[in-house]
Amino acid sequence: MDGSLQTDLEAKLIGIENLGLPELRAEWRRLYRKPPPHRLSRDLLIRGIAYKIQEAVHGGLSKPTLRRLKIVSDQSASGAERKLERQAAFKPGTKLLREWNGTTHEVQVVADGFEWRGQTYASLSKIAKAITGAHWSGPRFFGLRARTQSPTSRLRESKNV
Repeated sequence: MDGSLQTDLEAKLIGIENLGLPELRAEWRRLYRKPPPHRLSRDLLIRGIAYKIQEAVHGGLSKPTLRRLKIVSDQSASGAERKLERQAAFKPGTKLLREWNGTTHEVQVVADGFEWRGQTYASLSKIAKAITGAHWSGPRFFGLRARTQSPTSRLRESKNV
């Protein structure tokens, strides 16, 4: 981004902090093409307006990010009690390798899931179970998610500090 564009952006962002509540509401209406949510705080009005101004200069969120936000929002709105986890997004053709009991297992990401030994599976967890015979978190089995520490190991580490 060239210097004058950056300076202009910074000036706009500083300028919105000096606006009163009626002016902030009017700016929100102009940028979002609808009135701000009822009782939205001044701070959140400023943040929302600043986001829109920066979005105009730098571009918005990517389509995959917008899709993921929609999924999380829908799960939250429906009161889904399951933990909202980040889903790993792999492009078809990606290969995952895992050695288990002396055998290297290769899993390939395909458009509708994961392929292992010529068969397509909907999840990595099903493949991990087929390999080990036990229930595993597929992403954890394939090293895509860090192992969480037990409370006792965290306690030992904190005492060693």
